[in-house]
Amino acid sequence: MSLLARPRPAAQAPAPATPASRHVPAAWLALLATPVAASANSPVLILPDMAGSLGIPTATATWLVTVFAWAMAVGTPLMAALLRRRGLGDTLRLSAALIVVGTAVVAVAPWLPLAMAGRAAQAVGGAGLVTAAMSLAGSVRRMGVITAGFGTLGAIGPLLGSAIAGTASWRASLAVGAVALLALPAVMHRADLSAPEQSTPFDGRGAALLVLTATALVFITRHPLPAVAASLLTTALLALRIRSHPTGFVPAALLRTRAFTLSALLACTFATSYFTLLFTIPQLLRDRTDWSTSTIGTGQLVALLAGSVLSTVLAAVSARLGRPRVLTILLTVGALAPLTAALTPWAPLLLLVATLAVFTTSAGQATLAVYATQAAPTTQRPTAIGLFNLCYQLGGAFGPAIAAMITLGA
Repeated sequence: MSLLARPRPAAQAPAPATPASRHVPAAWLALLATPVAASANSPVLILPDMAGSLGIPTATATWLVTVFAWAMAVGTPLMAALLRRRGLGDTLRLSAALIVVGTAVVAVAPWLPLAMAGRAAQAVGGAGLVTAAMSLAGSVRRMGVITAGFGTLGAIGPLLGSAIAGTASWRASLAVGAVALLALPAVMHRADLSAPEQSTPFDGRGAALLVLTATALVFITRHPLPAVAASLLTTALLALRIRSHPTGFVPAALLRTRAFTLSALLACTFATSYFTLLFTIPQLLRDRTDWSTSTIGTGQLVALLAGSVLSTVLAAVSARLGRPRVLTILLTVGALAPLTAALTPWAPLLLLVATLAVFTTSAGQATLAVYATQAAPTTQRPTAIGLFNLCYQLGGAFGPAIAAMITLGA
C-alpha cells in the first residue's frame, strides 16, 4: 500500500505518546533540539571570513559545513541505537559531553582539520539531542513545534552567525549550538531516563557498514567516481548484512515498510533542495543585486521565518487535511522552490524561494517523521527516527556541496 493510499484515519491518529513525552513540554524539546540548526547554518554568510582566518580558499572552507552535515548524518542512527539500548539518560549525557568538547576544540583550532574534528563532535552531540527530543514528541503537532524551531533557528542562523562574527569572531558563531544544553536539566528531570531491557546484541558490523555507506554518499558531490564506486560496494555489503541479520542495526522489516521508506526518501529530497537553495541564494543575490551582506541576511531571515511559521500551521492542521492532501501540498511547493530559483528573471523573488524551501522541509520533516515512526513497531521507533533523520541529514550534506558547485560554476 503506497504512502498516498493510506486510509484517512491513519493520518489522523498521532503516534502514541509515551509517559515521558506527556511530561516534557514541547518548548523544552524544541530548545533541546533546535540550536543545532543555528549552528549548522551560522557559516552561510561568513565563509570568506573563516577561510581568511584559516588561510584557505572559500570553497575549501565549505568543508566545515559538509563535515557538520556528514557527522549529523552518521551520528543520528548511532545515537538512536544508543537511545534504544542505553536509554535517554546516557544519550543526553554523551551528547552534552560531545558538544562541550567540540565547541572547545573549534574555539582554539588553528588548522582546518582540527576545526573539522571539533565541528564533527558538535554535530554528533547535536544529533543525539535531536534524536532524544523527537523520540519524546509523540504527535505531529509536537513534532511540528520542533521542526518549526529547526526552520526558525536555521533562518536566524546565517544572520546570527554574521552578527556574532562581526562583534566577536567566527569561532564564537559556531558555538551557538551549545545553547541547547540549557534545556538538559528540565528534560532530564521530567523524562524517563531508565535503560530499556535488551535481548539482542549490538550489530557492530551493520552499524559500521551503514556509516561507511552514508560517508560514501556524502562524498559523491565532491569526488563522484570513487564515491559512487564506494557507495555501491558498501550498499551491497550492507544489503547482505541486512539479509543475514534481519533484526540487526538496520531492521529488514522497517525497510520493507513502504510508508517508512517513502517518507525517508522524500525527507532527503526536500532537505537536499532546501540546503542547496539556502547556500546558493545569498551568492545569487550578491551577483544580481547591489545589496549589502546585512541586507541579504535580513531578507533571507524574514523569508525563512515566514516559511517556518507556515510550516507550523500545516503541521497543526495536517490531521484534518489527511495524508494525501498534505503530501500533495509538500510535493507541489517542494517542486516550485527550485523551479522558481532556476527560472525567475527578478532577483528579489529568490527570497520567496527561500520561504517555499523552508516551508517544505520543515513541514515535511514534522509530518513525514510521524508517518515514518507510525509505520514501525514500538520497539523499533528509536531506530526508525534515527534512520529517517539520517536521510534528512544526508540532504544537509548534499545541499552545501551542490551549492558550492553551482556558485563556482556560475
